[in-house]
Amino acid sequence: MTELRVIEICAGAGGQALGLERAGFKHELSVELDENAVNTLRHNRPEWKVAQGDVADLNVWDPTDYAPQPGTPAIDLLAGGVPCPPFTIAGKQLGATDERDLFAWAVEQVNIIRPRALMLENVRGLSMPRFTGYRQHVLDRLQEFGYAAEWRLLHAADYGVPQLRPRFVLIAMAPEDFAYFHWPEPIGDPPTVGETLLPLMSANGWKGAEDWAHRASDIAPTIVGGSKKHGGADLGPTRAKRAWAELGVDAMGIANAAPGPDDTFAVGPKLTCEMVARIQGWDGQEFKWHFTGRKTSNYRQIGNAFPPPVAKVLGEAIAAALNHTAERRERDLDIEHDLIYRALRDKDDFMTAAQICRATDLTLEPHELERRIALLGRDFHIEIRNGKQPPAYKLGAFKAFLGQEDHIRHDRFDQNRSRIS
Repeated sequence: MTELRVIEICAGAGGQALGLERAGFKHELSVELDENAVNTLRHNRPEWKVAQGDVADLNVWDPTDYAPQPGTPAIDLLAGGVPCPPFTIAGKQLGATDERDLFAWAVEQVNIIRPRALMLENVRGLSMPRFTGYRQHVLDRLQEFGYAAEWRLLHAADYGVPQLRPRFVLIAMAPEDFAYFHWPEPIGDPPTVGETLLPLMSANGWKGAEDWAHRASDIAPTIVGGSKKHGGADLGPTRAKRAWAELGVDAMGIANAAPGPDDTFAVGPKLTCEMVARIQGWDGQEFKWHFTGRKTSNYRQIGNAFPPPVAKVLGEAIAAALNHTAERRERDLDIEHDLIYRALRDKDDFMTAAQICRATDLTLEPHELERRIALLGRDFHIEIRNGKQPPAYKLGAFKAFLGQEDHIRHDRFDQNRSRIS
């Protein structure tokens, strides 16, 4: 088996990179916008080629440089954790109209680079009904490029990481390779927060460490890294803070050091960046990593990362498929997320509600159809024809940035660049 090569976009501080490295992938290139995260990548892996800047800027890197060439094997994996704010449940869920949205753009790069596999991960919000049309567009585009693809909601806790952290993952490959792909099976119950952090919490001789660890007898809520635009170095919104308090953790900030011998707390101690990293899966042994920069930057790098153990098991599953060392199985490669989108796409003309229902075999009340069309209209241009006849709908262009030179994304990105992370 030859060494597998990966290009990673929106690489962050290296959670996914480290996991993929442990799964046997060699980094051909990593691209990241944030200077602090780039410094962390270069500090830990000075031999890697790391490009800093907007991943969609051809002056930062040009995907055509990695397109297949005669006598040169194709890149094995294009991977990335593209920005989450366009899809997060806690946000406005602007999707395709958010200047930070790069998911659809990343999918378009598949047809340029022609990697053997694609792995993109994002927040759970992308799996919600709000984005059924968006997801269907992604699957249909990959099918047009000759790839089979599938989404899956994975929970970090299923792979040894002591926090909830659901992540929505897209995997795509050529059908002959995808037949060997299996989503990684859960490995068992993860350790609790107390079990995970006791060595760090007692490092300065805190007398209450054992009692605290006994109280912290569950996994953590999802670590929230925040962004330059919103959120600082604390452990998340009000609901998350309550969950942390039940574990005996003060979530109102990040500590500089572990508690001293006689320290006492009203709620409990705050976590250090090192403790947060441990909860994210950097265990100091197999997944050893050093974060550069100041405390708030460190926390943001750690909190926004893809847990290395999850990246590793996914990388191993991808490698097994590409090498055909896993069991082959037949699978349905025509996955449907939004029948209404597909009906409108295939018709390429106006369709009434009755025509849509006949084409999809759906029985929908008028208000439900209008709601579904309205959701599609947030990511696609929808033309509505009213008159003496019943309303009719026609699917127009996808609003997302796909690489267009005249897309509004460029102006918005430049205006908000200092706040984008």
